[in-house]
Amino acid sequence: VQLEESGGGLVQAGDSLRLSCTASGHEFSSYTMGWFREAPGKEREFVAAISWRGASLTDFADSVKGRFAISRSNARSTVSLQMDNLKSEDTAIYYCAGRYDYLPSHRVRDYEFWGQGTQVTVSS
Repeated sequence: VQLEESGGGLVQAGDSLRLSCTASGHEFSSYTMGWFREAPGKEREFVAAISWRGASLTDFADSVKGRFAISRSNARSTVSLQMDNLKSEDTAIYYCAGRYDYLPSHRVRDYEFWGQGTQVTVSS
């Protein structure tokens, strides 16, 4: 499975941005998909994840709950991250990831496939 992110950019605090990740390969519908981010000088951290079961099983980092939403389309092999009310601390490279399991996970090592990342910069 190959993953490619898009939708990053430079926005102001309070703005919204939507990231997308397109998967190529087989069995996208069998993968739990996650979003992680990595800020300069910090470790990669979990942002959100959605099970192959869809909206019935999602998980979010506490720092983004109520501001971010995750969705997927198995028909189009895409997963999206809607980010609202962005803050300067959301500035990071955002990565799409996939794991062959139905449960979302916060752990980087649980994900088998990764995209190259897309930069999100939020100016205050």
